Amino acid sequence: QVQLVESGGGLVQPGGSLKLSCAASGSIFSILAMNWYRQAPGKQRELVAGINSVGSTNYADSVKGRFTISRDNAKNTMYLQMNSLNAEDTAVYSCNAFVRASHWDAPKNYWGQGTQVTVSS
Repeated sequence: QVQLVESGGGLVQPGGSLKLSCAASGSIFSILAMNWYRQAPGKQRELVAGINSVGSTNYADSVKGRFTISRDNAKNTMYLQMNSLNAEDTAVYSCNAFVRASHWDAPKNYWGQGTQVTVSS
């Protein structure tokens, strides 16, 4: 079993910055793609950013140029640096990872519990 734990959320003023972390632990042989999603009240969950095992990244148009996704494979940890935050970025941010428990196992999809990000003055 694998656990994903997010941290770094909180309340920030418009224009401010936050850095989220997602730490994976448990039965991990390798972590393939990792992603950040968010869900605002009354809205569907949306993909914010993703990063694969070799560091290739993709971003939602709404966050390009403001958010940066990264990962530290040695620590099984993914990050999301969020700059120039605005009220529309307010949401619960969750991490997602595709993890192989061994060389012979197929990747399984895991989710963290989410962390609240609130942008307000």
